[in-house]
Amino acid sequence: MKKLTILILFALFGSRSFAVSTHPDSSAQQLIVTTNIDTLQQQLKLITNDSLKSAVYLQMVAQYLKNDSAADKKTKLDDQNQALNYTYLALHLYSKYNDTTGLINCFNYLSKIYRSQKKYSQAKWLILQSNTLSRAKNDVPNILTSLIELANIKMDIKDYSLAMSDLNEALKLSTANHYPRVESHVQETYALLYSHLNNYTKEAKAIKRHDFIEDSIRKSEDAALITKIRVRDSLQNKKKVYSTASGKVYKPNYAARIALL
Repeated sequence: MKKLTILILFALFGSRSFAVSTHPDSSAQQLIVTTNIDTLQQQLKLITNDSLKSAVYLQMVAQYLKNDSAADKKTKLDDQNQALNYTYLALHLYSKYNDTTGLINCFNYLSKIYRSQKKYSQAKWLILQSNTLSRAKNDVPNILTSLIELANIKMDIKDYSLAMSDLNEALKLSTANHYPRVESHVQETYALLYSHLNNYTKEAKAIKRHDFIEDSIRKSEDAALITKIRVRDSLQNKKKVYSTASGKVYKPNYAARIALL
């Protein structure tokens, strides 16, 4: 626990190295984001509970990061700095109460932002903290998230062999725990790695595997939906038979069925 506290304090002190600024943008997207952030800021003024406040901080981070692909570089940097600011505020509160899940979310956000800014050392250090905490609580979904992000960061710095190791573990975990969507994402990341390595044969195989998994997921979802509709229709027919036998008129809920589709 002392080690974790030291790591968090290091992250908190590191947060003082950036400047927070705002930059108005007349685009419709920016106006929507600004409105949402303004609403969240108003909520903060009314909240006294730290756990609720930290959750709102991370909602604000998510709003600022929606603009991460903005063409205006200054706007993008300003939004990232605001996101960093609110993530560190949330991190401070989560560390105060030793909220591991909150800390993991904060480390994930911070790593994403620093990677976007090409600050790979910070990004790698932070996602490793997320990975360490996730392993400590056996949080497999977040272990997978951190492994894939680690692989991407290592590809950014051309450390391809270690990136491969992270993806190999992610593939093993995703298949063992039956997470097809994650496995599909892993295969997509494999394809990117093989592209960097100029191994186009394996890149094509990874893409083919990714497409196969995605197709399987769609078929499974379609089958589940059809089964659900059939069960509902069967229940409606039984109700209709019962209502007819009892002299009552039963009308199927077609609106609900349409909504389901």
